[in-house]
Amino acid sequence: MLIDVKFKLHEQQIQDLLGYSIFPDPDQLEETVSRYVNDSNLMLYGYESEGILVGIIGFDINRDQEMTIHHLAVEPHSRGAGFGRGIILEIIEDMHPLRIVVETDEEAVQFYRSIGFVIRSIGEKYPGVERFVCTYEIDPEDE
Repeated sequence: MLIDVKFKLHEQQIQDLLGYSIFPDPDQLEETVSRYVNDSNLMLYGYESEGILVGIIGFDINRDQEMTIHHLAVEPHSRGAGFGRGIILEIIEDMHPLRIVVETDEEAVQFYRSIGFVIRSIGEKYPGVERFVCTYEIDPEDE
């Protein structure tokens, strides 16, 4: 079940989950939390399983119903159990995007591919680090 957790950004559990999806740097986490606090277009939802918060997704949606995922993470002990897929499927059901776009690293490409995202390399965005844009088109007829 997805729940809005943006108002809980000061809580350690939320910051820990958010931290899994960014470069491990305390300044980066502080900057990311600040962006969520100050940008009303950014949404942050937690994913609960049996009353326990196991994942998080941060995103925005534009007027054309294109969703950009900025952060997606599942706590380490819960990975591989389908929670990441569950988060994506629930966010589609709840927010009705027509298109989802996410930029990621090589480590997460297979996850997005397994859900049906189309993967495109954008090359080395940072020295020695290949980045990818993953896109998922939703047919409004399927909803």
